[in-house]
Amino acid sequence: MATSSLPLPDGLRRTLPWLFVVALVAVPVGLAAGSPWLAYRGFAYITGGFAGILALCLLLAQPLLAAGYLPGLRGPRGRLWHRRAGVALLALAALHLAGLWVTSPPDTLDALLLRAPTPFSLWGFVSLWGIALTGVLVALRRHVPSRGWRWAHNALAALVVLATVLHAVQIEGAMELWSKWALCLAVLAATVAALVDLRLLRR
Repeated sequence: MATSSLPLPDGLRRTLPWLFVVALVAVPVGLAAGSPWLAYRGFAYITGGFAGILALCLLLAQPLLAAGYLPGLRGPRGRLWHRRAGVALLALAALHLAGLWVTSPPDTLDALLLRAPTPFSLWGFVSLWGIALTGVLVALRRHVPSRGWRWAHNALAALVVLATVLHAVQIEGAMELWSKWALCLAVLAATVAALVDLRLLRR
């Protein structure tokens, strides 16, 4: 005898995506906050490091907001929060750089001048300037043709996400390994899904 699956209640259907996103963000942040790596680190290093972690978390939210995947934040409201999250992402990237600069100006300068021997520094450089260029592109939106602007914005977003993930996974620091990988894979999946949906399927 065949049985039909019961539909989820509306409240649960709206809550589940939020619970999933909150878990993907809260677990790595919470584990990082309790990491023994922080025991002998200064305030500037910890602040800069957590700015980077929170920026990675925002990269999960950005495509979900842009594509309207989060219940309660769809359409114009979702796009509004997408723009606000973009401003926060710029601020966190600047705070991440400032914290590293206060902690070790020579190492930070080497990374900015592409002289650092560590591969993650290169991807951090790409991510930082990708975020900065995205901010410039948003500021010039009214002066760029709409179609070209959207494609440029999407290309920069994909570059920032890929570079940030490669930067994060190569660093041995406060973030716990498995939760970091889960967050990074979720960021990649959300970005690819949103880009395919917005640029290909909905068109």
